[in-house]
Amino acid sequence: MATPKSRSRDGYPGRALALILVVTVGLVALMFGTGYTKPRLGIDLAGGTSVTLTAKSDDPSAINKANLDTAVGIIQKRVNGMGVSEAEVQTQGNSNIIVNIPDGGNTQESIDKVGDTAKLYFRPVLAAAPSGVSAQPQPSGSPSSAPSGSASPSASGSASAPASPSSSASKAGRAVSGALQADPTSAASGSASAPATGSAAPSAGASAPADQPDMTAALTQGTAPAELQKQFTALDCSVKEQRKNYQSSDPAQPTVACSYDAEQGLWYKFALGGVAVNGQDVTKAQAVYDTQSAKGWMVDLSFNDAGSKAFAATTGKLATQQSPGNQFAIVLDGAVVSHPYVSESITGGSAVISGTFTQADAKSLGNVLSYGALPLDFVKSDVTTVSPQLGSDQLKAGLIAGLIGMVLVVVYSLVYYRGLGLVSIAGLVVSAVLTWSIMSLLGAGVGFALNLPAVCGAIVAIGITADSFIVYFERIRDEVREGAQLRPAVQRAWPRARRTILVSDFVSFLCAAVLYLVSVGKVQGFAFTLGLTTLLDVVVIFLFTKPLITLLARTKFFSSGHPWSGLDPKRLGARPPIRGSRRRPAPSQQTQEV
Repeated sequence: MATPKSRSRDGYPGRALALILVVTVGLVALMFGTGYTKPRLGIDLAGGTSVTLTAKSDDPSAINKANLDTAVGIIQKRVNGMGVSEAEVQTQGNSNIIVNIPDGGNTQESIDKVGDTAKLYFRPVLAAAPSGVSAQPQPSGSPSSAPSGSASPSASGSASAPASPSSSASKAGRAVSGALQADPTSAASGSASAPATGSAAPSAGASAPADQPDMTAALTQGTAPAELQKQFTALDCSVKEQRKNYQSSDPAQPTVACSYDAEQGLWYKFALGGVAVNGQDVTKAQAVYDTQSAKGWMVDLSFNDAGSKAFAATTGKLATQQSPGNQFAIVLDGAVVSHPYVSESITGGSAVISGTFTQADAKSLGNVLSYGALPLDFVKSDVTTVSPQLGSDQLKAGLIAGLIGMVLVVVYSLVYYRGLGLVSIAGLVVSAVLTWSIMSLLGAGVGFALNLPAVCGAIVAIGITADSFIVYFERIRDEVREGAQLRPAVQRAWPRARRTILVSDFVSFLCAAVLYLVSVGKVQGFAFTLGLTTLLDVVVIFLFTKPLITLLARTKFFSSGHPWSGLDPKRLGARPPIRGSRRRPAPSQQTQEV
């Protein structure tokens, strides 16, 4: 039994082993509890979709490397989240951007975000009506002018579907109020608005002139351009071609737009005024949950100076109108993604959009508003599915190579280190479990995807972990060769081995960090995996290998130097110290004494 003095000298290895055991079991339990039991695979292993975006501009000189690089950065943020989800975005040629999105998760949503490359605008709503019904625009201030049996925004706070006994009411209206306050009554109450379409990633475009006409008043007074009234009447949003053909390309001019309610399966059409606020003027937008006034999920947004002034002026005008003239439409790529109402002029550069938001709806609208403008317009010139067959074959070959390497390490450890080899094998198993669990959880948490270079990084980590074992084992054996007993040899060998291991791992981690920062695409996967496994090597060697060897040094099998322990003094060539002998004087000293 170890004495208190020996425990103080050896430390408390049991505590370290218990800690890493708890961490390992906790990660494994979390992995199985969440259902993410394996890492997410990259496009080269799991397949996916490749989207080719082609830049278009009225000014050919605008299609240049600088603008393409800017667009790549924005699209990368849209589809890549924290930068490790394995969605690749890169330029090709002088006008194309290639986006590779792996299968799994929200692949279709990511593809939709890639395609949402047009401009984001805030436009006043002049009229609204269900699509497919031949009707004149419902002017502001005339609630009764909507076609019979049709859905239209109303001041009562609800919107009805087309007449049908079984039709359900559409979503309650979404209100825009000033910045979120503690007073529950400070935000506007719900009003009517037609349901918003699904969200998509945004962009912004050129600002409209400040002296644009008040088209809401013009429509109310019947002085709206005849062309706009004609387009609104003829527009059928269920026809894809019409949703584009009737739209104005001039931001300052009024236009028509469509919105689709997926819940009801209905299209709505809108007559919109010229751009009042540019999407570029939104500095921040995020989904928040209001716990103060029980309004649930909302979207909190902020504007820059120009946007704050334009938004205050626009909301001041809209607040004096009746529904639907008190609404403004958030228009992305020519489609209305939301059209909340306002009841007062909103100043201060902040606003809150509230209503019947779910968490997903609020986050989607927040994403629409938060991203910046793309410097160019893009069209999807090609969308193809990438087969994972080649990647699967390469993965299989890589795993076979890794397995062969692991077997060779195990065989070498057992043959050369014998009993100590079991320690290295156990350390490799612990490191593998930690690596697998963390990669699986990162795939669910931050979108980390395992690609072929990442697999190579994991294989390289086998050598890094084995090297740390070897450094410590050889230091211990050096002490045994000098004639030290095993327990003091374990303690004296650790400081020198620890310094060597930390320096080696620091160099590996530094290389991985630099490679991750300066590289793009798949190479980042290699660097990320290498850095992660290097950190885990430090954890395993400190919390598992060293404490375990300390405990094993107390056992008779190892402390007695059993031939199969790997620490047999005779096999190591150790010479025991000669005790009880006097040192003979040098010959010159003997002559001088005589």
